[in-house]
Formats: sequence, structure tokens, C-alpha cells
Amino acid sequence: MKNASTSARRKELAAFLQAIRHRSLPVDFGFPSGARRRTAGLRREEMAQIVGISTTWYTWIEQGREVKVSADALDRLAGNLRLTRSERAYLFEIADRRDPLGAPGSRPESDDVPPPLIELLADIGAPAYLMGRYWDMLGWNAAAAELFTGWLDVPRAVGEEAPNLLRFVVFDARARSFLVDWEVRACRITAEFRADCRDSLDDPVLTRLVDELTTASADFARFWKRHDVLERQGGERRFLHAARGHLLYQQTTLRPDEHEHLKLVILSRG
Repeated sequence: MKNASTSARRKELAAFLQAIRHRSLPVDFGFPSGARRRTAGLRREEMAQIVGISTTWYTWIEQGREVKVSADALDRLAGNLRLTRSERAYLFEIADRRDPLGAPGSRPESDDVPPPLIELLADIGAPAYLMGRYWDMLGWNAAAAELFTGWLDVPRAVGEEAPNLLRFVVFDARARSFLVDWEVRACRITAEFRADCRDSLDDPVLTRLVDELTTASADFARFWKRHDVLERQGGERRFLHAARGHLLYQQTTLRPDEHEHLKLVILSRG
């Protein structure tokens, strides 16, 4: 898109906005729907209201006229119309504007898990779970609950804080026997966590979590100060289960499209 002409950019922006408008359901944005609408999507005046600009100005943009669209207006459009990360990046690219939130992925995303991912967990026969940006456990299947007995199989109240893998490894005494060779695994997990959070080291949520762990655990403080960085990879994972004894799994970690801050971890038997 960098070499496209200004005219081509304007036409593509106009077509892109029309496509977004036509696919958007009025009821999702608080507008009434009814038989008087000629299309199922939003009207131009409704799009203008959502973006916070005049109807005339928005109409000109959709007509491909020579008007400048501010980065703030694009930011409101992308946020209020719930564009995906890829759509947001594309929007700013064709509008020839710099995204105030930086490159795709630089803004923290919500850890809300799409329902299809939760449903997928139940279809996986092996232990599987979903982790969020800071390794909160956002969902897991019955096999994972059985493997992490005493932790993931414990009932939790509605609204209770999600269990966190780092807190489990560092604070739960059972983890030291459950994870075979705890010292090596805990050190590696810390290095993987540092690598995973490299784009948000100044995030207050991350800062609080690291402060909590380093203050309460001399072991974690020692691991963290090493500044080891390792990408989260697959490989053998050994556990000493209270009821089943020694268990060996192969770990696979996947990042779903459009939700790269989520990690789907699957532990399969060789």
C-alpha cells in the first residue's frame, strides 16, 4: 500500500468503510432496527455519530473525496466499531495515518476469550488450557483439571480472580513436587514469561505482578534478576501426579489468529 496513489488510497478507504458499515448491525450499537431500513447495516449518519464527526464529513470520506481523516477519528472508528487488529492496521495504512497506539500488538488487548475457543477445549482429549497475556488461566478442559488436581479442579466463585500459572509455580507448595525438577522448570518458566511480556514491560499490571512475585519469593526474584529470555516452546514436560505417579507429556503452544495474546497449551502423551 505504500506505493499506491493517493486516489487509490481514498477509493480503498471508502470501500473499506462501506463494507464495515454494511456488516455492522444497528442493534449492536444501540440503534433501532426495523423494516424502514433499506439495508441491514448502519446508516451513514449513524457511522458519523459513532466516529464523532459530522454526517457530511463522513459522507465525503465514503465517497472518496479529497478530505483528510485524522488519526483520532480513525482511532475512534476502530475502537467503537470493534475492528480486529488486522483491520485496524489496514485502516490506518490505507488512510496514510500513524496509529496513535503504535504498531499492531503494541496495545494491550482484552483477555476476553472468544466462546469458540472455550468450546474447542472440550473437544481436545488431552489436557489443554488457555492462558492470557500475564499467564492467567482463562479456560481449561476436564483433562487439565484432572492433571492439575488441587489447583484447576478447585471450584471458584463467580468474579473470583483467575488462577495464574506463575503464582501456582512460585507460591503453591505442591508445585515443587508436581513439576519434576522444579528449580529448572521454574527458572525456564520465568525466562519464557519475560520473553512473552517483552512488548509490555512498562504495563502497570505486569509491574504489579512481578513486584508481588519478587517480594514474596526469593526464588522468583533470583530467576527474574538473571534476565534470561526464552521463547515459549514445546517439548517434554514431566509431572509427579499425586494419584497417577510420574507422567510424561509433549507440550505444544499455539497462538490463535487475531488473539495472539492468548496461548493455547496442549499436553499430549507421546
